[in-house]
Amino acid sequence: MSQPDAAPPAARARTGVAGLDEILGGGLPTNHLYLLDGEPGTGKTTLALQFLLTGAAEGLRGLYVTLSESRAELTQVATSHGWSLDDVDVFELTPDDAGADEGYTIFHPAEIELQQTMDAVLASVDRSKATLVVLDSLSEMRLLARDPLRFRRQILALKQFFAGRQCTVLLLDDKSAPEGDLQLHSLAHGVIALEHVAQDYGAERRRLQVTKLRGLPFRGGYHDFRICTGGLAVYPRLRVRHQEGVSSGEAVPSGSRGMDQLLGGGLQLGTSLLITGPAGTGKSVLATQYACSAVARGERVRFYMFDERLSTFRLRGEGLGLDVRTPLEDGRLQLRQVEPTELSPGEFAHQVVRAVEEDGVCMVVIDSINGFLQSMPEERLLPIQVHELLSYLSNKGVTSIMTLVQRGIFGSPVEEAADISYLADTVVLLRYFEVSGAVRQAVSVVKKRSGDHERTIRECRVQRGGLDVGAPLRDFQGVLTGVPSFVGATRQLMPFAGTDPEGAPDRGA
Repeated sequence: MSQPDAAPPAARARTGVAGLDEILGGGLPTNHLYLLDGEPGTGKTTLALQFLLTGAAEGLRGLYVTLSESRAELTQVATSHGWSLDDVDVFELTPDDAGADEGYTIFHPAEIELQQTMDAVLASVDRSKATLVVLDSLSEMRLLARDPLRFRRQILALKQFFAGRQCTVLLLDDKSAPEGDLQLHSLAHGVIALEHVAQDYGAERRRLQVTKLRGLPFRGGYHDFRICTGGLAVYPRLRVRHQEGVSSGEAVPSGSRGMDQLLGGGLQLGTSLLITGPAGTGKSVLATQYACSAVARGERVRFYMFDERLSTFRLRGEGLGLDVRTPLEDGRLQLRQVEPTELSPGEFAHQVVRAVEEDGVCMVVIDSINGFLQSMPEERLLPIQVHELLSYLSNKGVTSIMTLVQRGIFGSPVEEAADISYLADTVVLLRYFEVSGAVRQAVSVVKKRSGDHERTIRECRVQRGGLDVGAPLRDFQGVLTGVPSFVGATRQLMPFAGTDPEGAPDRGA
């Protein structure tokens, strides 16, 4: 029995915003009516102009019908983005177009009749012969209609008019309808909602959601976007395809033999490592060691710093004798300073994706995940965002290293990391402990999904060359509490600089 031929894919009209076209699966199916919904200031006019200008570049005729803004205001918006409206028809409703008796005066929309307005609008479409049309905005028509029933009938008539003329139409609305009024949503073929999210501190955030697209799949949920010079930049939410997963038993050396022994041979390629501990225990140093070891093998590393300054990173690397200058100059190691209050989680994830897919980055370092937390609009979403990012990197065979600063110096470290540590494949815990009136540091591996590891706690120290890992602390009990009981000999500890192996001062120094 023969199978029916598959329907040809619907023709698409690109919006001019690469991220939005990706979310829509290639653009807006042509010859339909769409609703662009959002409060004032969310970027509706900018997106509508991008839509028309993209069509004009492809040889399609576009028409912008403005009931709320003047031609001068539209031109000003276009100029601010470096655009010209010479290839786009603009119809601005004037008193003469509306059938008013008075001359060129400013008038309120309620002073003219709805039918006269619509006649003028439809006549402009017929004159233009446009196939891409923007109507801005429906709030003016709602005021003219005065009651919901008449407004709905007018939208239905508008939809039928455009259906007979093979037009792709964007209707702009500013959410002026009463709460719960979804008439436009039911009549439109698709709905794109733009939102402005106010933060308690820092720059505002914007996000969009495709809530409807009849008969076609699209990427749901919220997607961050920014209004930049040149139009909207949309950052689609990460979508992980698990079939792309990369499995490899190759070990990633840290540059410290003791650390690699503690990890049972090293970190596995394409897995995630969380380095956690109080401030000053050497988390960033260990992450930098991994980065330097990777660039020495010829790999490319991207280092995202939420807390530290670029200058401080360079000074610390040089002070520890780590070669960071050469890979920074030749591009193998790239540093990115991230301001949590200025960057949305979606935009940050987009930067990581570009680094992997366009620049060939093999290792990503996030220092620290606390800074990423501060960029979240809601803390409860942090595990979901981190999970998606780590899953994507793992599927691409990219090794990811994160640091997590725990509160306090000698407080309980395990509870602080519980909310995020379960997402990482490997967790390294750095810890302070006190011995004979001196503060020392310890390191242990508390989790490794990809293989076996040492269960011991080793002493460690930040010194020239990076984080030096010593022998296991076998004669201690309670190191993780910060005040252990010690029953061994002092020679079992790493000597301080300027002391002999017994722990006594080196008088010959």
